[in-house]
Amino acid sequence: MDSAAPARRYYDALDDHNYEALVDVLTPDFTQRRPDRTFDDRDAFVEFMREQRPNPDTDHELESLVAADEQVAVRGRVIEGGTTLFEFADFFELEGEQIHRLETYSR
Repeated sequence: MDSAAPARRYYDALDDHNYEALVDVLTPDFTQRRPDRTFDDRDAFVEFMREQRPNPDTDHELESLVAADEQVAVRGRVIEGGTTLFEFADFFELEGEQIHRLETYSR
């Protein structure tokens, strides 16, 4: 298994607004913790990304990705119209080929 593949699919789904693919890459009990909010399940996270994301027309530019077993760390930037909105670090915990937990830090 390519441990980095679920993280790449996650960013592709967000950038392409492909919410079915996003659902597929997340476990039903997926959680995300980030500085401004917490999502305790997949449905709440996907609904937020689909309906309430403040900057929906962004792309994730990945600068580094490190994968080992069922953990993936990614450092990157969120870009909108060629401008960097913020930098981020994401730490994924996987269950098989799906993402179970995500810790996000930004600056």
